[in-house]
Amino acid sequence: MPEWEFWTHHRIKAIRDVARKLRKTSTRSEQILWQALRNRQLNGLKFLRQHPIGPSIIDFYCHEKRLAVEIDGPVHRQVEVTKRDQARQELIEMYGIRFYRCSSQEVEEDLEGVLKGIQQAMEEQASP
Repeated sequence: MPEWEFWTHHRIKAIRDVARKLRKTSTRSEQILWQALRNRQLNGLKFLRQHPIGPSIIDFYCHEKRLAVEIDGPVHRQVEVTKRDQARQELIEMYGIRFYRCSSQEVEEDLEGVLKGIQQAMEEQASP
């Protein structure tokens, strides 16, 4: 196996391992939203939790609609984190994946509003 394939294989494996760990240590807001998205409860669409895309791990991802859903906690208000999130989002959007972002507070206080926002993001994506 060439050296670059060896390192690529191990990087992908490491990202998958981190994703598995994140699934086991979900935040409260991630648990709440997952209960509403799992088992095709939203428009019959399958969502994956802590899904790797390239070098990143997305909180929730719907492959059929190519929609990433990210829950931003308080740490995401910090300028350096916001800049990193934006750069990461732009990179992933180059793959044709759209984003819906909400705060952990929104999930915990207005889950129905968040679900409507996700549905709206999916409908906007389907429109020409």
